[in-house]
Amino acid sequence: SGFAPPTQHDLEKSEVAPSKLNMKLKDVYESLSSFFRPVTCRHKGGQTLIPCHVGEGLNATECLENKCCPSKTSHELKCYMPFKDNMQQTFRLLLLVAGGFLIVGCLPFCCCACLQR
Repeated sequence: SGFAPPTQHDLEKSEVAPSKLNMKLKDVYESLSSFFRPVTCRHKGGQTLIPCHVGEGLNATECLENKCCPSKTSHELKCYMPFKDNMQQTFRLLLLVAGGFLIVGCLPFCCCACLQR
């Protein structure tokens, strides 16, 4: 019975596995991308609002679900593209580099402590 051909149910399970892997990789890529390229909905006076490409007449929830920023410019709600947050990006990279230097700096002490035992 160990050499029996796979049933239809087994084939369906094996077909679903690669798509789940692709979804997990896509989620990892999106989270890394959002960490290294943070965006914000706060706009300064000199920035121009670029309309979001998801459509017109969306409410605030639909706008946020499509990764856009809601704006009340008049009696009509519009969606616009978020802005790149340079300050947050600088802060995150600074913390990442400082953490890396801390790990590299402590590594020799940890190795020496382990070797002395």
